[in-house]
Amino acid sequence: MRYISTRGGAPRLDFEAVLLAGLARDGGLYVPESWPSLKPKTLAGFAGKPYAEVAAAVMAPFIGPLGSKGTIPQKTFQSMVAETYAGFRHEAVTPLVEVGEGVWIEELFHGPTLAFKDLALQLVGRLYDHVLKKQGRRVTIIGATSGDTGSAALEACRDRRAIDIFILHPLGRVSEVQRRQMTTIDAGNVFNIAIDGSFDDCQDIVKACFNDHAFSDRIGMSAVNSINWARVMAQIVYYVTAAVALGAPNRKVSFSVPSGNFGNVFAGYAAKQMGLDIGQLIVGSNRNDILTRFFKSGAMKISDVVPSLSPSMDIQISSNLERLLFDLFKRNGTKLAEAMTAFRKTGRFAAPKAGWPAVQKLFAAYKLDDAGTLKVMGDLYKRTGQLIDPHSAIGVAAAEAMRKDKSVPVVALATAHPAKFPDAVEKATGLRPTLPPHLGNLLSRRERYDVLPKDLGKIQDYVLAHRRSGSGN
Repeated sequence: MRYISTRGGAPRLDFEAVLLAGLARDGGLYVPESWPSLKPKTLAGFAGKPYAEVAAAVMAPFIGPLGSKGTIPQKTFQSMVAETYAGFRHEAVTPLVEVGEGVWIEELFHGPTLAFKDLALQLVGRLYDHVLKKQGRRVTIIGATSGDTGSAALEACRDRRAIDIFILHPLGRVSEVQRRQMTTIDAGNVFNIAIDGSFDDCQDIVKACFNDHAFSDRIGMSAVNSINWARVMAQIVYYVTAAVALGAPNRKVSFSVPSGNFGNVFAGYAAKQMGLDIGQLIVGSNRNDILTRFFKSGAMKISDVVPSLSPSMDIQISSNLERLLFDLFKRNGTKLAEAMTAFRKTGRFAAPKAGWPAVQKLFAAYKLDDAGTLKVMGDLYKRTGQLIDPHSAIGVAAAEAMRKDKSVPVVALATAHPAKFPDAVEKATGLRPTLPPHLGNLLSRRERYDVLPKDLGKIQDYVLAHRRSGSGN
């Protein structure tokens, strides 16, 4: 398996190089040169198998022929995957719960930090350890979070000898639980930075650090955001397991995904490209609805980011959309690079007309404001007794509103535990959800973070001063 950049100006890389690189040298995102195939017989064989076994089989082609020179030995990879998901609190790892006629919730929050990001990052941390030890290298990870990636990345990378990790989050724009899950981690390789700005500002700083090649080379920079292909690769798995549980390959299944940065829903698109029979991919947006506007009109226009009850989706620049656009541009990286450069200059973008009918056939989109989010949370609790967080509520609402074919089951991805957003849940239902025992004292733990302006130079100086591998060297 080889990977190519969406902008066409970076070298082809193997999996290990893509894992450590994160962002491509030309500013693009890495995607597989070709999609591996999931045959109907293979999918049928997954029925009743443990999550970890299916995960290892689905991901193996993206790494390369396991055991061949330069890749991970098959038994080593299978052990990593088994160890990753053995630590989840539910035996099924991503259990399905029916909440309406043909409407299901897939709970993706049974990992250590109560969010879907754990499903990928718990594995990514182990992959980093293996590859860095093998190559005798160390890396400095700089990441941006709108809420959940940060804690999942820090938990996955804490105390790892070959990694220093710096996570940027928007000051005052994540929930208290989300913030404390990051800032109370007591590990010598973990650094939290609150940026006086939005998530898009944080993300722009990370990309600027990558694109400053002298700086990124100096620190051995890598990424754990969904710009890193390994994140997307691991997220494909729960689309496969949900579809198989509901009858695939003999039955079509649709998915509804609350989305800000488009990484999670792109994993569904990847599963479709591999052969999973997906009827619809429904994108749910909050009031920051650039994705909904794009899928309805074929055009994007950046507007201001407005805080909402679903802060992980308070985004206007959805990085992973570039991976879908690459296919829309018929994998012409040069043309896509020109379009993305113009988009960042003008704040506007129009999709190519040639591939747009296929996009509209697969994708649907739906916007829900805060009042609507609270109503969905409250109504679902009254009807089923199920508590869901604000992001998951948008996924449920989008599923119910945009489902085309009632004979096709639709799975709404529940991306975070309700206890991560207790104020919103209590406002909607009258009940305040409690944290699981391993996080029971979270609100009394000591916090450690620094507040910095949205200034690239100051962030880079901070990283150089604090990373263990150099102290400015």
